[in-house]
Amino acid sequence: MSNEQQGNLKVNTENIFPIIKKFLYSDHEIFLRELVSNAVDACQKVKTLAVAGEITHDGGGLRVEIIADKNAKTLTIRDNGIGMTAAEVEQYINQIAFSGAEEFVSKYKDAQIIGHFGLGFYSAFMVSKLVEIQTLSQRSGSEAVKWSCDGSPNYVMGKGEKSTPGTDIILHLADDSVEFSEDTRINGILTKYCKFMPIEIVFGEKSDWVESEETDEEGKKKEKEIKVANVINNTLPLWIKKPSDLGADDYQKFYRELYPFNFDEPVFHIHINVDYPFNLTGILFFPKMKNNFEVQKNKVQLYCNQVFITDEVKNILPDFLTLLHGVVDSPDIPLNVSRSYLQEDANVKKISSHITKKVSDKLMSMFNQDRKDFEQKWQDIGVFIQYGVLTDEKFAEKANSFTLYKNSDNQYYTLDEFREKVKDHQVDKNGDCVVLYADSVETHFTAISAAKERGYEVIIIDGPLAPHFISQVEQKNEKVKFKRIDSDVVEKLIEKDEELPSVLSEDQKKDIKAALEKFVDTKIYHVEFASLSPNDAPFIITQNEFMRRMKEQSLMGGGGFYGTLPDSYNLVANSNHKLFSETISNAEGGVVLQESKVKQAIDLALLSKGLLKGESLDLFVKRSYSMMTD
Repeated sequence: MSNEQQGNLKVNTENIFPIIKKFLYSDHEIFLRELVSNAVDACQKVKTLAVAGEITHDGGGLRVEIIADKNAKTLTIRDNGIGMTAAEVEQYINQIAFSGAEEFVSKYKDAQIIGHFGLGFYSAFMVSKLVEIQTLSQRSGSEAVKWSCDGSPNYVMGKGEKSTPGTDIILHLADDSVEFSEDTRINGILTKYCKFMPIEIVFGEKSDWVESEETDEEGKKKEKEIKVANVINNTLPLWIKKPSDLGADDYQKFYRELYPFNFDEPVFHIHINVDYPFNLTGILFFPKMKNNFEVQKNKVQLYCNQVFITDEVKNILPDFLTLLHGVVDSPDIPLNVSRSYLQEDANVKKISSHITKKVSDKLMSMFNQDRKDFEQKWQDIGVFIQYGVLTDEKFAEKANSFTLYKNSDNQYYTLDEFREKVKDHQVDKNGDCVVLYADSVETHFTAISAAKERGYEVIIIDGPLAPHFISQVEQKNEKVKFKRIDSDVVEKLIEKDEELPSVLSEDQKKDIKAALEKFVDTKIYHVEFASLSPNDAPFIITQNEFMRRMKEQSLMGGGGFYGTLPDSYNLVANSNHKLFSETISNAEGGVVLQESKVKQAIDLALLSKGLLKGESLDLFVKRSYSMMTD
């Protein structure tokens, strides 16, 4: 190729159309990922063609080198891969959006090639005022080729100077992109996008220490510092290896490699390895759950043939699985030209369904094989399973078999097991199984104790999803009703036909209610009566199950109008307590209560619920001390 030629770039209008509709890349730094991916592909092609006998090469020593020159304001991406002939430069470079990778894969079916769209090379012009190519094909008899373009539709191509097979892409950086000649900037991009690419990627040098021939006073060999190639990537990441060849330590080490600043150990992992009807590999880790879901999300990294694409995988994983950590790698996930957003298609849905099934099967297997160990992990995985039940119908169907409910004595049941256990005394007059629950033993200790005295089981359900989860379980299971332990007095939590008689008449209740309403804010507290044992407390604070649950759901979304309402409670007066039967005196047809005792009893009820605060709490303390000295 002796003569230099000039020409205009040919645009394949059918393939370029997606770019016209949507800008090529939203993040300029991705240009480096694209160019390195092309270089890796060029090296992979050498292996494929050598096996096919089309070139002579042992497949070893393949590498990609990145060279940043701050003074010259250039960035070079060099590979010793397949290289290009003049005809190939004409075909793959001068025709924009003609993918050489796609053509190569169609011919060599098993080739592990990244590129598909033929546009990655042109991302170089986002940061360059001039792009040069120096290339020499591995094919016998090839001549070196050079090519350059300043970003206009015009290019110059002629005989090159390259003496060894491979390709150099030299970017002459634009004035607003000189940051890409900085070592720290390039190192950060390579680490983010290229740390698991399948061909060795070198950027500069690093220090290493080796034994020298010199010895110290004790006769031990001294160490000396040497400079070695700074290899950015791990070419054999854990997810491409066979699970049978790996141990627990390998997975823990890989988790640390992915998340060096996460110091919690994952609860367990799932290794995915599928080659039919689509290709899918990966490792998903179950982290210890925290209440802040948004912090947890976007920790699963999506790769395409070991090239990082994105950590926003909502179109690949169902929403609840985005709480997991780990890696998913598949060449069958279609990507748009920028590789930054996923395209919807049938393959994506199949992959999503498979991952959901894999997760539910793993949980079921753990539950069946070691129930005790599964129960011990429940505190860390329970919220995740609840989220899955709420957001994914298929997962919810399977999860019913391994979703656990812990009682106040730290015993675990599935819903079916619990219903069987309480069928004799926690079924109300309508035939509904009443699941009594609390958010913690400490918060509802008194109410739980009262329930246990009557032989009731109390389930502990806490966390931000609890209100939504409870409602979902009720909807999916007929004749099951959840009631929090403080939603009513214990005698009324499980409604029966029998009821204790009251020593007060309806007229007395009416008069006493009017007197009691003077002691509380009636906008917040509704006074009502219950016929309880004389030995029970004179006042109990309860909160309506429906209203409270709707308000709690609003904290996670879905409460609507109820979320705007103020908190409201019931002040339940025990009509059989002696505070009423012995301190009532008729005065001119009215009712007079012993104010100090009544106020003290009401404040004690409020205090037990954490509702006595500020001035009211201060007055209660002073009154209590005064009563002690009277």
